[in-house]
Amino acid sequence: MKKSTLAVERCKTVSTIQKILGGKWKIEIIYYIAFQDIHRFGELRRHIGDITESSLTKQLRELEADGFITRHDYKEVPPRVEYNLTSLGKSFIPVFEHMKQWGDENLKV
Repeated sequence: MKKSTLAVERCKTVSTIQKILGGKWKIEIIYYIAFQDIHRFGELRRHIGDITESSLTKQLRELEADGFITRHDYKEVPPRVEYNLTSLGKSFIPVFEHMKQWGDENLKV
């Protein structure tokens, strides 16, 4: 009985993670902020390439609402807004490192 209860709990956790980070661009956005020192909206959009402005805005707002990034508006003209990882976002960095290692070992990219 314990075993099946534990499996359900794990599934809920994975499901929640998937809901938070399952957006088409969220993993890539976090990657650029964490590893490429890219923090501004325009820079993110240029590096991601195929993303629309509205989609990037939506994904950034969701990541901010979920506590992975912070948004700092400098109240300047022209507008300057920067995004940074929160402590929760930074805690995800080892997951990225493991994903990259797994991908390097198992995927042909």
